[in-house]
Amino acid sequence: MAINIDNIVQQIEHTTGHVLKNYRLSSVGGGSINDAYQLQSAQQSYFIKLNRPQLSAMFQAEALGLEEMRALNCVRIPEVICHGQTAEHSYIVLEYIQLGSLRGHASQRLGSQLAKLHRHTQPFYGWHINNTIGSTPQHNEREHEWLSFWQRHRLGQQLKFASRNGFGSRLQDKGELLLENLHLFFETYTPVPALLHGDLWGGNAGADPQGNPVIFDPACYYGDRETDIAMTELFGGFGADFFAAYQAEYPLDSGYKTRKTLYNLYHILNHVNLFGSGYVGQAEAMLGQLLSEIK
Repeated sequence: MAINIDNIVQQIEHTTGHVLKNYRLSSVGGGSINDAYQLQSAQQSYFIKLNRPQLSAMFQAEALGLEEMRALNCVRIPEVICHGQTAEHSYIVLEYIQLGSLRGHASQRLGSQLAKLHRHTQPFYGWHINNTIGSTPQHNEREHEWLSFWQRHRLGQQLKFASRNGFGSRLQDKGELLLENLHLFFETYTPVPALLHGDLWGGNAGADPQGNPVIFDPACYYGDRETDIAMTELFGGFGADFFAAYQAEYPLDSGYKTRKTLYNLYHILNHVNLFGSGYVGQAEAMLGQLLSEIK
């Protein structure tokens, strides 16, 4: 099926001042949420993500997250060219970066660079707009207490979505019990509100041809930096060099080993809501592990 991107090409030309002659569009891997393409002309190359027209706010939030991280110049972030909506699509256009796997020195460099990104703080948890985690709404109303933020806008929200999606019973019972006792995980720990990538799994990181680490597809907000580190452990893809470099630059609190399950529960609940019952068992096991920590 042919994709009509004439209006998007016109917007790229208007934004950049470059005329795209004899361009070609080729499909590339872009995950399970959006359709992704490389737009190649004689002189320029761009990465384009497309979705339904009514999802333009999702790409607007992604653009703002990329721009906020990029402005800090800590780690390479793709430049946002433009984003918007046509009759057929919502879209975001980024510079095209030829990506390889994150390994060796690139993994180590990302550990140090991410630690520097996390040192950028604000006096609140949340963000200035809502965004998405995958395609799930992520609420970022500002809070001055991390416990309240994580209860209401992260775990509590995912449990509400799960209930609406028909995942009740033990998942909800265990989830409510955890929410009631969540304060026990923060009795001696108050995180600094750090700028987070927010969706830092192996598929959202890579290395450019010069070996510079690159991160992309964010779900930014200000929160506990442990949440980013926890997600790097959830699905793999980040080597021991990454963790060692991060710890050397910005050591984690000793309670991280327990809280990482709490933080990754958010993402597994999101997978329940995005992909269905195949993740319910893992979510229930994580809830059981966390409830066993309650004294």
